Amino acid sequence: MSTKLFVGNLSFEVSENELQDAFAAHGKVVEANVVMDRETNKPRGFGFVTMSTPDEAQKAIGAMNGAALKGRNLTVNEARPREERSGGGGGFRGGGGRDRGGQDRGGRGGERERRY
Repeated sequence: MSTKLFVGNLSFEVSENELQDAFAAHGKVVEANVVMDRETNKPRGFGFVTMSTPDEAQKAIGAMNGAALKGRNLTVNEARPREERSGGGGGFRGGGGRDRGGQDRGGRGGERERRY
């Protein structure tokens, strides 16, 4: 069973091949990824390395956590499962609803003032 590691404080100059080579000295690397920003397509300064066994992952953590790679000391630990995100996301959906203070903004949608 493979184990995924989080690698933080990566130099923006590190390629996926360099990341894989650095960890290969401590066991079989199944996959190495440098996370890129979606908008700028530039590295975000962290990545993930998947080691083939939990034992190799622990050896890699012991050897690589705090080790320098391209002038930066890495932070390496076992990756946590990705948290579920709520659906939807940003974007404007039109007027209506309430503002942050709970006041009715009027417009389409949202609650309207009720008179009894």
